[in-house]
Amino acid sequence: MAQIMLAHYLQLIERCWKAQDGEKLASFLSLRHEHTRSKHLYTDRPESMIERFISSPVDELASYHLKCIFFISNNQYIQAYQQQSNLTQCIARVLQSQKEENWLLPVMYVVCLDLRLLAQRAEKERAGVNEKPGEILEKAAECLMGCFRVCAADNRSSEEDTKRLGMLNLVNQLFKVYFRINKLHLCKPLIRAIESSPFKESFSLSQQITYRYFVGRKAMFDSDYKAADEYLTYAFENCHRSSRRNKRLILIYLVPVKMLLGYIPNKKVLEKYNVLEFWDLVQAVCQGNLKLFDEIMEKHEAFFINCGIYLIVDKLKILAYRNLFRRVYLILNTHQIPIDAFQTALVYLGQTDVDLDETQCIVANLIYENKIKGYISHQHKKLVVSKQNPFPSLTSLS
Repeated sequence: MAQIMLAHYLQLIERCWKAQDGEKLASFLSLRHEHTRSKHLYTDRPESMIERFISSPVDELASYHLKCIFFISNNQYIQAYQQQSNLTQCIARVLQSQKEENWLLPVMYVVCLDLRLLAQRAEKERAGVNEKPGEILEKAAECLMGCFRVCAADNRSSEEDTKRLGMLNLVNQLFKVYFRINKLHLCKPLIRAIESSPFKESFSLSQQITYRYFVGRKAMFDSDYKAADEYLTYAFENCHRSSRRNKRLILIYLVPVKMLLGYIPNKKVLEKYNVLEFWDLVQAVCQGNLKLFDEIMEKHEAFFINCGIYLIVDKLKILAYRNLFRRVYLILNTHQIPIDAFQTALVYLGQTDVDLDETQCIVANLIYENKIKGYISHQHKKLVVSKQNPFPSLTSLS
């Protein structure tokens, strides 16, 4: 029975190859297809059967795939990853040899996705062992780059036939690896390659959304908040309304970026996507309540750290300073405000370790960031603010 099932599977592979049916072949080489649950296909030595039913070069693809699912069935994920790595490299070679064709791109997409997922699983299997963390993922990225180079090197101008249509899919896979192993600097040449691609607008919307999500996150970490806002807003607005999980993921990074640019998020949006941790923060920032801000940062510390945005969110404290100092300005009702008046307010709100010099530095930073219009009179230790709109207002975001 096992040989009959294996023979049938191999015949299907051969048929797809001869018909150049990339979509069907991709399903038969996918680790998420139902055939991987068939015990009749589990073998670590499929070569003799493969020789009888499949010709070169698809014989190598089938061999690596069957060995991979065999090791997965035995929970040997490191060995399975090695076979999937061999399969990915084989796909790159075959793609390169097919100078005038790109029908194998769907197979490459599936194989590369499975490689990344297997690498993550292999990393977990190896956790606790005295090995370099992320090493398997780094090697997986090298395999993905091999496929990327093959696609990028295709200089044909025909959109129908070019392998360059596969570039964005691979870039997104590489982004997911680089973000996981914290090597964001490796994203820069990939971004440059996509931005200069003549097929930039031809990539699928789903791939463009994923791409902009990661580029937006990178821009956020680079403190380029305007670019981050542009990319993340595109991702959020174009993400399908039914993809609530993905929209929530995007919003987790978009909200602090918007706030850093001076916008306040709508509570209904935060409720809809279950990110009300930010609303508590909004309250503290708008009130200029530094004590409440510190309490909220401590309360939601795990959430912010797990999302990788703790340091970004902490930068919102500058807005809380701005709003507090505006309240001081309104209370004193003068355009010449003593620096020690700001310090008194800070001490009142629990910032007891801030002296007059540090308070002056905070004020200077707010002026530098155009959150206060004015200058510091060092001789008189006063902030002299503009008589017209000294504290530019924050814009509500619906």
